Amino acid sequence: MKNIGLMLIGFFVFLLLLIMSVFTVDQREYALVFRLGEIVSVKKEPGLYFKVPLVDDVKYFDKRIMTLDWEAAAKFNTSENKYMLVDSFVKWRIVDPAKYYVSFKEGGEAAAEDRLSKVVNAGLRYEFGKRTVHDVIAGERDAIMDNLRKRADREAAQIGIQVVDVRLKRVDYSEEISKSVFDRMISERKRIANQLRSEGGAASEKIRADADKQREVIIAEAFRDAQKTKGEGDASAAKIYSSAYGKKPEFYAFYRSTEAYKNSFKSKSDVMVLDQNSDFFKYMRGAGGK
Repeated sequence: MKNIGLMLIGFFVFLLLLIMSVFTVDQREYALVFRLGEIVSVKKEPGLYFKVPLVDDVKYFDKRIMTLDWEAAAKFNTSENKYMLVDSFVKWRIVDPAKYYVSFKEGGEAAAEDRLSKVVNAGLRYEFGKRTVHDVIAGERDAIMDNLRKRADREAAQIGIQVVDVRLKRVDYSEEISKSVFDRMISERKRIANQLRSEGGAASEKIRADADKQREVIIAEAFRDAQKTKGEGDASAAKIYSSAYGKKPEFYAFYRSTEAYKNSFKSKSDVMVLDQNSDFFKYMRGAGGK
């Protein structure tokens, strides 16, 4: 019985030492093996590993891509000495857990993000400081992000970190220059509107003058044609009268006299003072001339 008890104790001790000698690494993490405070092994691949029990210690580090996103936008000065509000984020991951641990010790992820934040902010200050507002907002935004990523990645490599991407979510005017920008935009739009009104007024006057000119020309041509037609009509009438008069002079003289009588004696109140022997009364006299 005593031997069985010793065997059971030995088995449990062996099992305990075996458990303490084995550790696993997940595909989402790295593992550092420490022996008396010194790094003796780096495990980057997932699997089952062994360590010296009671002597070795294991620390795990996340190998997934992490995001550093600031809560508030930061101010950066452009080459025109104008402040811009910049909201950005960084995608990063640990690629060298040994360097990472040596750089931050017990500070961990918070210390790493603080260091990375300083690196990115310094890069933003440099990139914005050599560009104008237009370049920052529209012209060279992609170039800024690419330069930032490369610059931050070079410096972060010294602490075991890879900067995967740097993105500018929002780049906007600060409050102190927004009003001046809006006022300038309004002034420019008013200037354009006044210019268009002026050009429209000039075009309107030109169209109106052309219309008046065409109106005068049309009226003059119409009056000319009317006078021509009237003259031709009068000439035709005179020709007809002359022809008729030549055929029957006496009858024509009688017809003209009766027309004159008709027009002269329309009303009883009409009074004419003429010599009774006047030729006007020629056809009103009798056969004896009375």
